[in-house]
Amino acid sequence: MTDAPAPQISVVVPVHDEAGAVGPLVGEIALAFDGRSYEMIFVDDASRDSTLAELTALKAAHPRLRVLTHPSNSGQSRAVRTGVLAARGEVVVTMDGDGQNPPVDAPRLVDALLASAPEVALVGGRRARRQDSEAKRQASIWANRIRRRLLGDDADDTGCGLKAFRREAFLRLPYFDHVHRYLPALMIREGFRNLYLDVGHRHRETGRSKYTNWGRLVASLSDLLGVMWLKSRSRLPGAVREV
Repeated sequence: MTDAPAPQISVVVPVHDEAGAVGPLVGEIALAFDGRSYEMIFVDDASRDSTLAELTALKAAHPRLRVLTHPSNSGQSRAVRTGVLAARGEVVVTMDGDGQNPPVDAPRLVDALLASAPEVALVGGRRARRQDSEAKRQASIWANRIRRRLLGDDADDTGCGLKAFRREAFLRLPYFDHVHRYLPALMIREGFRNLYLDVGHRHRETGRSKYTNWGRLVASLSDLLGVMWLKSRSRLPGAVREV
């Protein structure tokens, strides 16, 4: 695999206890990117069920599938970073491992990014007709409003896992736990621009959510303060030229 030419696109999927979901998701990703230069990297974040065994078995039928595994549970952001560090594509697509992000939407985000100016580093998904509980939707609406007010970013739905971004731009960003929720703000901090497209959203068919509204709130309070501090300490030099 490592001797093959580098693909243009790397699809990175963090998973934890998603047995039953990973098989259909791998198949949908393969169908969505059929004919494209791509690889898919599933990062198993120390699952306690049969997720890793299912992914390992899928490799025989899907040669573009790479499976990485964490020996201890490290969270979604670390799993995403592990996948991006291992990725060989210039464009990285992320999506949640629960299957709620339809992979069929992912190539549109990639094409929009590739057609954009170099300063556009991220194309984010915006969940249309979100298939979650009313309590979860309302919590997300208020969290997005507060985050936008405090950080001045341009994302209506930063919680959508479906994103396409330039790998090189992502690797410029500071890393911290839960950083995946703040990619738009951090891209702007680094001098890049973001675009957004409506994408689909589905009911979760297997497993259960790893987060609660209360858990998100507790984590977001310290995260918001941290990202506000990072923004306050940013100094952009403008266009750099070699002489």
